[in-house]
Amino acid sequence: MAEYPRERQVTLALSGASGAPYALALLERLLAAGIQVHLLVSGAARVVLATEQGEQWPGKPEALAAWLGERFGAEPDQIRAYGKEEWFSPVASGSGAPKRMVICPCSMGTVASIAAGTSDNLIERAADVVIKEQGQLILVPRETPFSALHLENLLKLARLGVTIMPAAPGFYHQPQSIADLVDFMVARILDHLGLEQDLVQRWGYGGEES
Repeated sequence: MAEYPRERQVTLALSGASGAPYALALLERLLAAGIQVHLLVSGAARVVLATEQGEQWPGKPEALAAWLGERFGAEPDQIRAYGKEEWFSPVASGSGAPKRMVICPCSMGTVASIAAGTSDNLIERAADVVIKEQGQLILVPRETPFSALHLENLLKLARLGVTIMPAAPGFYHQPQSIADLVDFMVARILDHLGLEQDLVQRWGYGGEES
């Protein structure tokens, strides 16, 4: 089993909000960057994947990791998938969890549970661990409009140091396709993770000189 240093590990969780294309593109880029991905997928996220992508992902974690590894050409053990109640997985404990975690897409129900500290499933527990260990947690919510309750929960998490990055792509890069819009968000996530990306040119660089 390959061993990756913790700085080369990221926990990626998919919850039940719309935005499956963001998750798939982010997973692909993380693997291409040589990151070991600890993958968590909620039941609602599987419904979203089937609805938005027409994909039925394997139910068992080992089968899912192997299937995605083959799909994206990952190295052996580069993807480690876990069930929603695998409390003995590395992501459930501060002594083993990666210091960085992204929930993409992130449902408002998941936001509420993390803000309340309920830790009722492994996604919520993994997020709780990252917060308590003062690691980096990025949430990519996709909801509109936000209610006052949503905003209160997001503000509570932001004050704890969580990065709130709504799936709200910009247009200044003149996107020509849906993939361009997806790439915009994935690029911003990679930037915040400190990983190199060539998906979208950074503002102020590469333009025509006057």
